[in-house]
Amino acid sequence: MLSLIARRLLAAIPSVLGIVVVTFVLTRALPGDPAAYYAGPAATAEAVEQIRVKLGLDQPLWRQFLDYAGDLARGDLGLSVSTGQPVSEELLRRLPASLEITLLGLLLAGAIALPLGILAATRPNSWIDHACRLVTTLGVSLPIFFTGLLLAYVFYYLLGWAPPPVGRLDSLYSPPPHWTGFYLIDSLIARDGRVFLSAAGQMVLPVITLALFVLAPIARMTRASMLGVLSSDFVRTARASGLTPATVLYRYAFRNAMLPVLTTLGMVFSFLLGSNVVIEKVFAWPGVGSYAVDALIQSDYAPVQGFVLVMALLFVAINLLIDVLYTVIDPRVSIES
Repeated sequence: MLSLIARRLLAAIPSVLGIVVVTFVLTRALPGDPAAYYAGPAATAEAVEQIRVKLGLDQPLWRQFLDYAGDLARGDLGLSVSTGQPVSEELLRRLPASLEITLLGLLLAGAIALPLGILAATRPNSWIDHACRLVTTLGVSLPIFFTGLLLAYVFYYLLGWAPPPVGRLDSLYSPPPHWTGFYLIDSLIARDGRVFLSAAGQMVLPVITLALFVLAPIARMTRASMLGVLSSDFVRTARASGLTPATVLYRYAFRNAMLPVLTTLGMVFSFLLGSNVVIEKVFAWPGVGSYAVDALIQSDYAPVQGFVLVMALLFVAINLLIDVLYTVIDPRVSIES
């Protein structure tokens, strides 16, 4: 198992290297000058040029790339021009905020979509099946930023049920002591119930928005996969053997239908990481997505390159985890295949 995982990681190295090169070239092709932004609007041309030399932007593109690759080899993602802080520290500080709502959104979507897809498959053309189709159609049709703005407008502005979309905590509370970076877990470790409730309240609308975005493909794939398995010969044989409907449904049918659903879960998790860029701006969430967008607006190369590299590594880790889970669910599946 370890050797197979090592081979998968080695096979991912060319993709990661390609992402590093493409990201470097594209950031340099974007309009804007980080030296001019750093110097300020009142700076003279000489001052801007001095800052450009200090940042190494006066060097040829190949020389800048070699310097950047050398820094990456040492684990240095560079400094942010806009904040003056190391990019690696900023990403480590902000990544838990993004992962927290992403994982909760995926958990909520799976908790709704999996039972909904199973019920729709076992009761075709019933009201549950029609409801499943309606939910999947709405989930695909509504843009994620529109859903987030609509939820904030209705539940915060009109009804006043949700807290203001101002970040991870209400302004009355301080962040819990840092252990994992996940406010829900850290507040439980600190036994601070008020911070826990405040953090949970701030997450409600972002998590629901993300869940609605990925609920549709999960429910659709679950329904289609279950329909195919329920009509197979081994399921009919299990029913004819006198097994209970619950045993046939969950032990035989659902387990064999899980592989395509698991693939879909991995894909939608990747979609959620990308969608955080929009959601974090809508709800003023201090995650890596909003950090990358602000850096992109300011022509700050290092944070954008660091963000893309971290996302690429997360995608590699997700795909590897899915491959390993394949063998756990169905031992007949080989990672080598």
